[in-house]
Amino acid sequence: MVEPASVIMADMDPDTITHTEPMVDEEEPLFSNLDLFLFSLIVGLVIYWFMSRQKPEPIPEFKKLDTPAPTSRETSFIEKMKKTGKNIIVFYGSQTGTAEEFANRLSKDAQRYGMKGMAADPEEYNMGELSRLSEIENSLAIFCMATYGEGDPTDNAQDLYDWLQENDDEELSGLNYTVFALGNKTYEHYNAMGKYVDKRLEELGAKRLFDLGLGDDDGNLEEDFVSWREQFWPAICEHFGVEASGDESSIRQYELKVHTDLNMNKVYMGEIGRLKSFEVQKPPFDSKNPFLAPVTINRRLNKAGDRHLMHLELDITGSKIRYESGDHVAVFPTNDSGLVNRLGEVLGVDLDMVISLNNLDEESNKKHPFPCPTTYRTALTHYLDITNPPRTNVLYELAQYASDPKEQENMRKMASSSPEGKALYQSWVLDSCRNILAILEDMPSLKPPVDHMCELLPRLQARYYSIASSSKVHPNSIHICAVVVEYKTKTGRVNKGVATNWLKNKLVNGHKSTVPMYIRKSQFRLPFKATNPVVMIGPGTGIAPFMGFIQERGWLKQQGKEVGETVLYFGCRYKNEDYIYQEELEEAENNKVLTQLNVAFSRDQEHKVYVQHLLKNNKEHLWKLIHSDNAHLYVCGDASHMAKDVQTAFHEIAEEVGGMTRTQATDYIKKLMTKGRYSQDVWS
Repeated sequence: MVEPASVIMADMDPDTITHTEPMVDEEEPLFSNLDLFLFSLIVGLVIYWFMSRQKPEPIPEFKKLDTPAPTSRETSFIEKMKKTGKNIIVFYGSQTGTAEEFANRLSKDAQRYGMKGMAADPEEYNMGELSRLSEIENSLAIFCMATYGEGDPTDNAQDLYDWLQENDDEELSGLNYTVFALGNKTYEHYNAMGKYVDKRLEELGAKRLFDLGLGDDDGNLEEDFVSWREQFWPAICEHFGVEASGDESSIRQYELKVHTDLNMNKVYMGEIGRLKSFEVQKPPFDSKNPFLAPVTINRRLNKAGDRHLMHLELDITGSKIRYESGDHVAVFPTNDSGLVNRLGEVLGVDLDMVISLNNLDEESNKKHPFPCPTTYRTALTHYLDITNPPRTNVLYELAQYASDPKEQENMRKMASSSPEGKALYQSWVLDSCRNILAILEDMPSLKPPVDHMCELLPRLQARYYSIASSSKVHPNSIHICAVVVEYKTKTGRVNKGVATNWLKNKLVNGHKSTVPMYIRKSQFRLPFKATNPVVMIGPGTGIAPFMGFIQERGWLKQQGKEVGETVLYFGCRYKNEDYIYQEELEEAENNKVLTQLNVAFSRDQEHKVYVQHLLKNNKEHLWKLIHSDNAHLYVCGDASHMAKDVQTAFHEIAEEVGGMTRTQATDYIKKLMTKGRYSQDVWS
């Protein structure tokens, strides 16, 4: 449940209200109307003269920029499709860029099958026009919809979701559609958004031309998409009576322009949105205009061991950024300079060449794949994902640049939907964690033009961290708790997590010690009533949001508020190695802010002990808090194992202490989730 912002009401004191009693006798007024008018005029002039002498308002702390008037953007996708002769539109709901990437691939596919497609962000268009799509012959709307968080739409699909919910009278009988959903089976609401769009469009009378596709990122999302797509296009060609030519040639979406004499002030150097936005910061700050927050603290949390757990503090003083406990901070990392330089060497390219990649479709809202003009170095450092294994479409498009027939054949095979090809892609690319550089190094004959490679690589995405502080206690600071990712691959290479290694190297008061960031609001909130007990379960870095919760409950106690029980279940490997925030937690327990601190040290004894085991040990107390005292439960951390095991533990507690059957227990916990009393902030 989201706590509403406090509203301060200025109530008038009844004692200050004067009541005019009626006069018994009519008398001549002391002042005439003219006297009163002149008196009011004089008082008004005196006040005006006094006010005009006051000092002017202080200049705002951010420089006001002269921004050009925004160019008018076409919001009618129907008119755009008619103007450009397109008959297929692919809408995407994307949080991390994958759904957008799939939408672009499908719109490019259309051309291979003798049709014309366009990818579209639903946020940019009037979705009420879906009913008009039948005006275009052989038209089809494809929806690539990712699910975010606890079954929610992605940020850019929120308007579409609201429109579908609110328009019961919409008549979409002339609309042909299909949906491909992107999700993760480890989450409770698997592919909820895609399933909803598919079902809702049918309810409004639209015609489904091909079955809903379900992509599972916990398995192999790429394989799910390719398998669905291989069956989808022949079915669409058959429906429209189109020859399934399936032209296999490479289709470029952007053309390269090299700038030789461009003023460097007009070249993007890593800005996400507005040019020079990192030099002149201007609120409000969001995903397109991040704030450069200085790093004031960067310390290692664990006392020993091979891993590096870290606590960072970002200074947001003067930014006007507001956050609440439970929100996420998004940061924009950069790729390792060593990787970027090595890519330049392998491809034999001048990384400091200033270039633009311009969309060949002049009517497209997306003029460039990333901010242009820029340099190859900036693109590979700030804008492109060069560390994740490339998807099959990248291998397919780049295969033509391999001069060795065997290498070219293998690349095409891995991009195919044949069982042999899928198995090769799984083992050689995914299981071996080969990024684009590793593929180029292990296929020496592969020498793609760097501009085509840059066109195909996905955008480098922001990384999200649960905020480990409370704004009540730290209004000008945002705390991050993270573990540095580093591992050896099957090929013997060492792969490093982009964001965590970048954060690790953010030296306090050092060069480049700022972090581009913004806040993403969350539904992970403390109960509105402070008297409600809270039970927090967060092993490892899953403790992050609970540090904020504990700070906030402590602050409430200091304000003299009555605060309910505050119970924490934390887990780590060894007490003397990675018991992070030990001092803070024990102090909170001593101060009675934490009424119960339960810590599972999984490897300090022969048999493994995890948080779910401690929950079962305290089942009577937990059941009382949940069933009788209206407690709110919070789980943060690993979705694939921990979150499931914790949920199972609560099912068993409901059975063993609450006397329920397994079905009743499952329904009981689901109802807690529906009511906002069982919240999860989990990742896979």
